Amino acid sequence: MNRFRRLVRGFACVAFVAAALVTAATQASAAEKVRVSLFSWPGYAWWFIAKEKNLAPDIDFEISIIENPLDSMSMLASGQLDIVSSTIEYGPIASEKQIPIRVVALTTTCHGSDNIILAPGITSAAGVRGGKFIAAEGGLSQIYAGWWLKQNGVGIDEVQWVNVIMDAAAAAMVGGQARAGEFWEPYGSQVLKSLNGSTVASNCKEPFWTKTALLSDGMFMSDEFVNKHRDLAVTAMKAYFDAVAFWRKNPEEAEDIMARGLKFDKADVTRIVGPGGDRSQSLLWIYDYNESAGICGAAPTSPPFDQANGQIYTVMRQINDWWLKFGHMTKFIPPARYVDCSLLRELYESGYAGAPKDNF
Repeated sequence: MNRFRRLVRGFACVAFVAAALVTAATQASAAEKVRVSLFSWPGYAWWFIAKEKNLAPDIDFEISIIENPLDSMSMLASGQLDIVSSTIEYGPIASEKQIPIRVVALTTTCHGSDNIILAPGITSAAGVRGGKFIAAEGGLSQIYAGWWLKQNGVGIDEVQWVNVIMDAAAAAMVGGQARAGEFWEPYGSQVLKSLNGSTVASNCKEPFWTKTALLSDGMFMSDEFVNKHRDLAVTAMKAYFDAVAFWRKNPEEAEDIMARGLKFDKADVTRIVGPGGDRSQSLLWIYDYNESAGICGAAPTSPPFDQANGQIYTVMRQINDWWLKFGHMTKFIPPARYVDCSLLRELYESGYAGAPKDNF
């Protein structure tokens, strides 16, 4: 009888384990796949935290590193991706081309990561006139460079623009092939270290640039994902900002996850995002949910650096204006056609990150 009881208990235990495994497998299979792309930069690595810490149990994040953002945007438009983390300058260009994607949030802004560097012997923008200026054409770095030239009395048509990828750009600058260049980290530090006499003419941490919110990263989603899979879109966005919050509370663990996902040295990740989760020491300002919702005008919250509530629309108009000057666009597109703050607003109305105020 005792042996029989032991056998019964044994079968019951096996059955319990089997049932648990079946339940786990069922739950895993129930998780819906959301396809995310980013390029290898710590400002986008929050998705790895969202995935590893299971911050959205109903979502299976499939994360791809695609170094060319234009490839990512094409895949987003064609339905091969759901979300892209990238710099924001493609928003108005995509809208002019009637590509069905939306900017749904600003996620970081430059806080020291980008510099305009002058070659030895060049002391001002005037010294660049007639010479070569390295900047990623069609990228925010070209707008930063063009705006800086304009501030200092030099027209964008008075320099020769050199468009090369960033590692080659650093080598070109060190090799004496340009009088100035716009470099983000770690390439800017490499130029300054390797090119004796080179100097920083402008850094994006200066109050003028942080207030513009021009040099920002954003979250893009396809129209189809927002319209046909809205619950997933909102849940994915929440997981992203939960990942930022996790980093603020657990910086060591979070930066380990980010470094593994990007295949970066952890020290490089920490240098970009700031030691100990201290945003004041970061080279990127990582917006938390309330700040992102504020700059999008989706909640009555205040973004940092004297940025205005709803400033995303001003930023996009400025980008559009610069693309007209550079010839990358042919007409003005109202930002409301491609900026969609409704997901941030939906999170706000749900009570995420604070109770909503009446009549907002």
